[in-house]
Amino acid sequence: MAGDSKTEKATPKKRQDERKKGNVFLSKDAIAVATLFGSFAVLKLTASGMVAQMKQFFEYCISCADLPVGSTQGVLSELAMQALMVLVKTAGPLLAITVILTVAATFAQTKFLVSGDSLKPKFNRINPLQGIKRLFSLKSIIEALKGTIKISILLFLIYRYLTGIYASFQKYLFTDLGQACQHLFQETFMMVMQIALAFTVLAGFDFLYQWWDYERQLKMSKQEIKEEYKQMEGNPQIKGKIKEMQRKMSQSRMMQQVPKADVIIRNPTHFAVALRYNPETDNAPLVLAKGQDELALRIVKVAEENSILVMENVPLARGLYAHAELNQEIPAEYYGAVAEVLVYLYRADAAHKKYKV
Repeated sequence: MAGDSKTEKATPKKRQDERKKGNVFLSKDAIAVATLFGSFAVLKLTASGMVAQMKQFFEYCISCADLPVGSTQGVLSELAMQALMVLVKTAGPLLAITVILTVAATFAQTKFLVSGDSLKPKFNRINPLQGIKRLFSLKSIIEALKGTIKISILLFLIYRYLTGIYASFQKYLFTDLGQACQHLFQETFMMVMQIALAFTVLAGFDFLYQWWDYERQLKMSKQEIKEEYKQMEGNPQIKGKIKEMQRKMSQSRMMQQVPKADVIIRNPTHFAVALRYNPETDNAPLVLAKGQDELALRIVKVAEENSILVMENVPLARGLYAHAELNQEIPAEYYGAVAEVLVYLYRADAAHKKYKV
């Protein structure tokens, strides 16, 4: 269906949810290239020190070979300790920079994400049908193509290196060992840099592809966006029903206050405001109820059923409805007009009592 096609960009909530699951944009080729460059840079800087350390260790080993028989007690443990120290001094910096660059390149792309969801077992990964689908997916084909290109470039550069240095092998027989090793190391380093530069270009394309594939996977259908909006904001129909129920309950409570009113100020049909004033407890008249149109007619009807005075005053009714709040005192600017109504009410009440007597 057209509504199910994923053509819309992912919403911020969808991105955040996928991030919590550990599904983030990541190019492994970029990590590999950064590690390769950094490792060989450190190797070139520390090569002389590494050679000196190994030379010193080999000289120590040879010196131990001249010891008399029976005097080698403790030499083996010392050799093991020396070998461990040489390993730490030579391979330690290389391993450290490899780990640091790997972590840095990963966190730079994932924005320091640490998620345990990706470590949880997912049984759909061992599903044969899902495995076959992944095997023949577009991503698998592209990964296979990238692997083929990498191997081809690697073999070509190694072949070119070997054919170029083949003629130098005979010269090494008549060259000092140190100089021969230094020349061989320099040539090997140049080959590695060529491989690294070629892989950098591939990593650039892989970075763009991974970004495109990640955005494609995150795309949403219009129906999914609607469902997400309902989850975040609530179903509009349900919210409307809740508001309607709240409104009815509020009106019901308000209508229960009408019989306690002293007077109803009304516009003939549109507005009605119920007021109460008790000089002993109230500083000013209070608004017990107010309504418009149908609700105003209901207020007037309840007032008449309870023998509450209903007075028509168009500007006062409109003003109180617009500016007075429920269960609050009326604004000060309406004190005079309401006072006239209350005076009339008290006179009418007094006259009624006198007539009744």
